[in-house]
Amino acid sequence: SAVKKIDNNTIANVKSDDKNWLTYGKDFSEKRFSTLKQISKENINDLGLSWSLNLQTKRGLEATPLVVDGIMFVTGPWSKVFAIDAKNGNLIWEFDPKVSKETGEKACCDVVNRGVAIYKGNVYVGVLDGRLISLDASNGKINWEVNTTKEFGSDWSYTITGAPRVFDGKVLIGNGGAEYGVRGFFTAYDAISGKKLWRFHTVPDNPEKINQSKAMKAALKTWNGEWWKYGGGGTVWDSFAYDPNLELVYVGTGNGSPWNQEIRSPGGGDNLYLSSILAVDINTGELKWYYQTTPGDTWDYTAVQQIILADLNINGKLEKVLMQAPKNGFFYVLNRENGKLISADPYVYVNWAKRIDLKTGRPVETEGARHKEKNMEIYPGPWGGHNWQSMAYNSEKNLVYIPARELSMIYGKDDSFDFKQLSSNSPDQSKKKITYGFDKKQWNTGTADLPGSYSNNRETVMDSTVKLKNGKLIAWDPIEKKEIWSYNHKTPWNSGVLSTKDLVFQGDAFGVLRAHDAVDGKIMWEFDLKSGIIAPPITYMIDETQYISVAVGWGGSYGLYNRHTKFLKPGTIYTFALNQSKSLPNYDDPEELKLITLENKISEEEIIAGEKLFKRYCTQCHRLGNYSSDSFPGGGNIPDLTYSKNVIFDMFDKIVREGIFLEKGMPNFGERINKIESNQIKEYIISVANKEKVSLN
Repeated sequence: SAVKKIDNNTIANVKSDDKNWLTYGKDFSEKRFSTLKQISKENINDLGLSWSLNLQTKRGLEATPLVVDGIMFVTGPWSKVFAIDAKNGNLIWEFDPKVSKETGEKACCDVVNRGVAIYKGNVYVGVLDGRLISLDASNGKINWEVNTTKEFGSDWSYTITGAPRVFDGKVLIGNGGAEYGVRGFFTAYDAISGKKLWRFHTVPDNPEKINQSKAMKAALKTWNGEWWKYGGGGTVWDSFAYDPNLELVYVGTGNGSPWNQEIRSPGGGDNLYLSSILAVDINTGELKWYYQTTPGDTWDYTAVQQIILADLNINGKLEKVLMQAPKNGFFYVLNRENGKLISADPYVYVNWAKRIDLKTGRPVETEGARHKEKNMEIYPGPWGGHNWQSMAYNSEKNLVYIPARELSMIYGKDDSFDFKQLSSNSPDQSKKKITYGFDKKQWNTGTADLPGSYSNNRETVMDSTVKLKNGKLIAWDPIEKKEIWSYNHKTPWNSGVLSTKDLVFQGDAFGVLRAHDAVDGKIMWEFDLKSGIIAPPITYMIDETQYISVAVGWGGSYGLYNRHTKFLKPGTIYTFALNQSKSLPNYDDPEELKLITLENKISEEEIIAGEKLFKRYCTQCHRLGNYSSDSFPGGGNIPDLTYSKNVIFDMFDKIVREGIFLEKGMPNFGERINKIESNQIKEYIISVANKEKVSLN
């Protein structure tokens, strides 16, 4: 009954009832700030484990749980939904949308899901395969479902990993897939009936199509070439915020497709509305204003990172602002009524641009940053100065807490990427220079040394400015435009953030959940959950007891390849309260991984061909060797195949070309890889294992 009462007015006025966590970012402004103060700096050492629940999952957990009057709603891998008694951890119901495991191949960054929305007795989940489903909150039964991507057909690699939002009785959902090549959009559906109300495309279609919207006609002037054949990108895979007084939805858009603008839009252009913040009328879907953070993006600088709404006193004037720390490394403050840029300052080290010109709103780019002639080491890299891991804004301390990183990547054009081969699958090895074409089932970034791409032989310009390339938690003052304090992590991939009145909670890759003093960053409390944490914690209150809860399950784009705990534990919800002391669940550790012991049976030339094929088809999920001192060998939540059992290689062709491991999430490449190529890939993996053995000895 309590869930049935949750409507837009309830969430808009959530400050009057801080006991629940009603939407992804806590409220429409996405601040992730709670005024609950039972758990404080003074008693934080009395915080202990109250309950835990094993979700029986083995992939990444990125979800923000919602809590409504004692019931927790949370999602897991493959878009499963769980309803849980938030006081004791008992499972009430579970919903499995039964996503075809073939869909996992289209998920660039793990088969994750970031959470649900609730409205008038219904729970809404975006499903990996493109469906939006409304469930009855009392029992998990389906009310309605729609296929949000059906007009594009099944050929294009669309997925949904983000949490829906319900604003003004409308469910909003976007999608992912720009690495593969799709055209971005987001859609509003009637929350009760599921009827499509409006849709906003983020990049224009073929210019020959004359019935495009006013926004798309304006965008057409900023594109060149034949981008529509390869999607164009601009996917909306995460951020939404809403101002009910202005009736404006604020939406962040994604990177270009392909990444490399030289291929996507030869001759340049801003390529609207890639990497932009859009203000859209909630009733009509009409664009009211936009601000582009990265014109002509060529670095995967998405602006889908969380947008926070606040009222700030700037230069003696109260401004209605929105704040964002997108991938490109600058912290933006904009007037949310008209989109005027107020400030833009680097919150991490940035070398692709010198500054943001406040008069034009445009970046002043560094010479050579577009890596057209030479490869360039660019900060930030594609994981961004900030990624999907949510930040938080403490409106009482006036600080934004950013789960950031200082990490670079060497960017360069993949010279083997030949878009004239539109329908090609396997690389053409008959030529002196191996080339491959656009493939809707593979990454198509056009950038060297990424999954699906090859290396190039160009000169590389390095930048040795940053010595410690890792994650950091930053407390940022948006008025003073500067860092107040920071905490350095040992790895770049850590969790999102929760802010309470005087504490900041964040987990890390080693499994430690931490509470920092909100003012100076001092560590006040730590709890080792022994499994890497990427999802943001939340807080809520039941029967006058405040709880801190977090979904723990290692994964995501970084977690596919790396892990920093000896073993991966099952996905688990952990919930804490004062004066509790439950023990951690006793999970049996799996068998320790060892390098395979096999010998190569083909020539070095064929092994090199296998390396090319592995880069094209396998590096999206699998890494081979080359671990850092604080990583454990064997891969992340996807195995390093050099640490497989020998028997795997006896059935290698059946796995790769017949799909016998499809239910485990391993795709069937039977239509793209022939038997000779399958064997070349196998032999390449064996060769890497043999080299690893030599280096270890």
